[in-house]
Amino acid sequence: MQRGGKGLVRGVGAVLAMLAGGVFLVTREPPAPPPAPGLTVASLLGQTGGGDTGYARALEVRPFHFPEDHGPHEAFRTEWWYWTGNLQTAEGRAFGYQLTLFRNALAPTAPERASEWGTRQLYMGHFALSDIEAKRFHVFQRFNRAALGLAGAQTQPFRVWLEDWEARAVKDGALPMRLVAAAEGVDLALELEEGKPPVLQGNQGLSQKGAGEGASYYYSLTRMPSRGTVTVEGRTHAVTGASWMDREWSTVGLDASQIGWDWFALQLSDSTELMYYQLRQRDGAVAPRSAGSFVPPQGAAVQLKREDVRLEVRDTWKSPRSGVAYPSRWHLAVPSQGLELDILPAQADQELPVVVLYWEGAVTFTGTRAGQPVTGRGYVELTGYGDAPEASRPPR
Repeated sequence: MQRGGKGLVRGVGAVLAMLAGGVFLVTREPPAPPPAPGLTVASLLGQTGGGDTGYARALEVRPFHFPEDHGPHEAFRTEWWYWTGNLQTAEGRAFGYQLTLFRNALAPTAPERASEWGTRQLYMGHFALSDIEAKRFHVFQRFNRAALGLAGAQTQPFRVWLEDWEARAVKDGALPMRLVAAAEGVDLALELEEGKPPVLQGNQGLSQKGAGEGASYYYSLTRMPSRGTVTVEGRTHAVTGASWMDREWSTVGLDASQIGWDWFALQLSDSTELMYYQLRQRDGAVAPRSAGSFVPPQGAAVQLKREDVRLEVRDTWKSPRSGVAYPSRWHLAVPSQGLELDILPAQADQELPVVVLYWEGAVTFTGTRAGQPVTGRGYVELTGYGDAPEASRPPR
């Protein structure tokens, strides 16, 4: 879905305007400045009063083709390649990671410029590593233009990159794929297998978030066997684990009543997966189009509506940097699947102080499904809490 960093791209033009003029070339890693005043998830994902004219829209069900749809869809204003995962060493040391590459179009057609710097595409990246044992959270951000080979995306062979952060096909097609990212001594190098087939979210891949044109095309790879290395604090660790890949492209996102979301991507010990996003309205209510999916060990995913899921916040955490309070423990139930889960962050501080503030991090959980015990790991993303009126913030 249009979540967290993904949705951020749509309005990053406010922050990246200098890029288009050739003044601002690269933003290196944080410490990042505070979010720009007025730059919020809700403002970035709403309609722009005519600024979306000329772009394609996610309006109806379309066929998906793989590996082609792993590549770019430049007729749409925004899209993103989103990987999260939980990894561990042979000794059991745990890491969580996030690598997100976003494309944002400044115009629906290419500019008439002779300069080699001229482009209508901008790229943004977020790279984060949760070192659970050390209780440290490393987060990095960068921007660049799709010119002179600095950033871009292609279909055959699959590749998306932002300088030396990239995902690329290991061989023909798109899978397996290799992820690499490095910044300030933190290094990630992974190879990801497909695992289960792609899950088309929503109505056969058409994911409706808001009223009218507020929709995206959305699919997920929910359990990608992963192996490689993590380097942190001067030491390289061989790791294995499971990743989750989300792909979305769209032009128009949330409607005016919506302020943010809580997104869950959970991999259970019984070889099932659960995705659920709970959209939050400005008045504190849960938005009607909140949705998700349950993926059995084999066979088709079961699509979930808002009324199929019960989500309760059981605790909160207040950021010492931003002062924002985020949910920090949850009980999630899906009665139709006999599922009851208690979810905890692997570490409390996984807040990203990037252009739009949000929390995204590794979680663990315990519970039951159909009366049998289950455990697991996953990722949660929380957006809009720094922008929320008191009515829509979590209980203190």
